[in-house]
Amino acid sequence: MNEIKRVIIIGAGQAGGETAQRLRQGGFQGDITLIGEEPYAPYQRPPLSKKYLAGELGMDRLLLRPANVYAEENIALLTSLKAVWIDRASKKVRVEGGRELPYDALVLATGSKPRKLPLAGADLAGVFTLRTAADIDAMKPRFVKGAKLVVIGAGYIGLEAAAVARQLGLEVTVVETAVRPLARVTSPEVAGFFLDEHTRQGVRFVLGGQPALIKGSEHVTAVGLTDGTEIPADIVLAGIGVNPEVTLAQHCGLNVENGVVTDASCRTSDPSIFAIGDCAARPISFFDNRLVRLESVHNAIEGAKIVAAAITGGKPPVLEAPWFWSDQYDLKLQIAGLFNGYDHIVFRGVIADRAFAAFYYHGEKLIAVDAVNKPAEYLGAKMLIQTGRTLPRDVIADETRPMKELVASAK
Repeated sequence: MNEIKRVIIIGAGQAGGETAQRLRQGGFQGDITLIGEEPYAPYQRPPLSKKYLAGELGMDRLLLRPANVYAEENIALLTSLKAVWIDRASKKVRVEGGRELPYDALVLATGSKPRKLPLAGADLAGVFTLRTAADIDAMKPRFVKGAKLVVIGAGYIGLEAAAVARQLGLEVTVVETAVRPLARVTSPEVAGFFLDEHTRQGVRFVLGGQPALIKGSEHVTAVGLTDGTEIPADIVLAGIGVNPEVTLAQHCGLNVENGVVTDASCRTSDPSIFAIGDCAARPISFFDNRLVRLESVHNAIEGAKIVAAAITGGKPPVLEAPWFWSDQYDLKLQIAGLFNGYDHIVFRGVIADRAFAAFYYHGEKLIAVDAVNKPAEYLGAKMLIQTGRTLPRDVIADETRPMKELVASAK
């Protein structure tokens, strides 16, 4: 590790920014170069579809740290610049314009790219994806009272944007090919709750709907479905998921499989190159060391901690159970663990009261929680999953006992 004098980080999102910061905090005195395609210093992405879209937060409050801090800590922040090639043999990164930058250790934090609609008309004015501040800046002026928004895809991003749009007075239709929203990320019971909440707020859903084309000459006017239905639209937001940005990794011959494949230390098939965040797939100890690619703030921060420790020779961080969140209207959904593979679900709280937690079990083992306006249940379940403990299903369902007390009794 003493031979590492120059670290290059490709990707100036949360994962990349956190890595640079934690390298300095860990005592790394060498050169750090942080390369980002956007014109901004690293910033938070989750608020983009929430408070930034609503106009409640400005870019200054999205930044992870003030831009001047990078210079103060001798971190070379290269913005509006794209890395185009990695020469593993000579350990150099080529950027647009032909400049080559040498490295001893390279960190890929290239994130993900939103999937574009594979439809005729998807390039019309008024059709958007949502990934960057620039995407929101382009879309925000159209978010005016009475405008017609069609959201294609009922995942968290789409539903968060739909919630903001309704609060701003837009007419909102959500088109989802599955039979319920959030089909890939939660249970039918929790999905049904959010469907009811959005419907109550005035969102119209077309479930099982298949978009066929985007209509309009220069600007979008409607979304046409395969059954012939036309939904009038002034704005179309594509929320059909993301793909890991692995182009550089593929071109330089790294192992890629739904993300850049790494070991538990975030090291790729090239020991001098690490990969973290949305672009990477690593074995997760909480899930039997299965190779998992997570799109979350938790994963970005944890990857940064792991890489910084590996480069500086510091103590590896204590790993957390994966966590996520979503804000929709006055509802805060907090998630810990991964619900995939559950065979039992136990509730604390009453769904109709808009404050409840759904605990997911595989056999007798607690594997995940979805908590809506129930922070104590979320924190308790997260601690149980993280420490490998569990509670019998009948015990966790006993609402006469506080969650903190139950966690303390768990084995």
